[in-house]
Amino acid sequence: MTSANSPKTILLVEDNPKDVELTLAALKQHHLATEVAIARDGSEALDFMFRRGQFEERPKGDPLVILLDLKMPRVDGLEVLRMIKSDASLKTIPVVMLTSSREEADLVESYRLGVNAYVVKPVCFEEFVNAIAQTGKFWTVVNALPRGNADA
Repeated sequence: MTSANSPKTILLVEDNPKDVELTLAALKQHHLATEVAIARDGSEALDFMFRRGQFEERPKGDPLVILLDLKMPRVDGLEVLRMIKSDASLKTIPVVMLTSSREEADLVESYRLGVNAYVVKPVCFEEFVNAIAQTGKFWTVVNALPRGNADA
C-alpha cells in the first residue's frame, strides 16, 4: 500500500480537451490527486508508462491508477491496456476504462484484457464530476495496492 506521504499520481489518457478539463476539475475539487499526468493519446501513454521519448527522464514510480479513454487516435485504449497488462512490471497497476462507449464488445474486450473497471462517461456535467469523484476516491483512497505500486 502507498503511505500517507506518497504522492497520489493518476495517469489520465484522454484525447478530448474538454474531458481532460472536466476530469482535472473533478479530481481537484475532491482532492484526489497531488499530481495528474496527462497523455493525449495511446502512443503518449505507452511512452509515459515505459519511460520512452519525452518521458525517458520522468521520476521513478508508477501512477496509482490509469484512467484510460477507449477511442483515441494513433493507439487506441484497448491496445494500451493490452501492452500494460502484458508487461510484468506494469500489470498490477489498476486501469479504469473511462469512455463514452456503451458497446458490449468494447466492455467484454476490456475485461478480457484485464481492465480493473469500466466507467461510461456521463453526459451531464454533475454526473460526470460525481463519476470521476467516486472513481478517483475508490482507486486513490479506498483501494489497497501491493507494495511497489505507485512508488515515488
